[in-house]
Amino acid sequence: MVRKARIQDIRPIQQLLGHYAHQGKLLARSLSELYVHLRDMFVCMDDQDTTLLGCCSLHIVWENLAEIRSVAVAEEHLGRGFGRELVAAAIEEARELGIARLFVLTYETGFFEHLGFRLVDKNSLPHKIWADCIHCPKFPECDENAMILDLFETSEHNGDNVPWV
Repeated sequence: MVRKARIQDIRPIQQLLGHYAHQGKLLARSLSELYVHLRDMFVCMDDQDTTLLGCCSLHIVWENLAEIRSVAVAEEHLGRGFGRELVAAAIEEARELGIARLFVLTYETGFFEHLGFRLVDKNSLPHKIWADCIHCPKFPECDENAMILDLFETSEHNGDNVPWV
């Protein structure tokens, strides 16, 4: 079951993200950061809504740009489609909000390609680089791949307001 995260989900989310951060697969998030961004997060829970199976965040960067980040599924639940469900929930919320473009920084390019994302040069994301990446321990030698998903094809959401064009 995918739903928006709640306060009681924060510590299990931090533990899950910390597990993958220890492996170098994503960035750890502090409790403070997770509480501040609670409303960005989705969780996938077991049928009893007691065990965290995975998490994902939709972080708005600009009027027409958001990042999908902190996508993680507990190792014992990998391959069951929970990651895809979490990202789909974030994509749906982005559409509802009218966000034109999503991006992700990832090592899992195949996963995101199956969801419609395409590889782009990280330099095409200046708002992201200067807002968050400059504080990352991997900056400026980041080896993650930048990927983009365009959600709207209408002129209402393309062109003039795109911050990197």
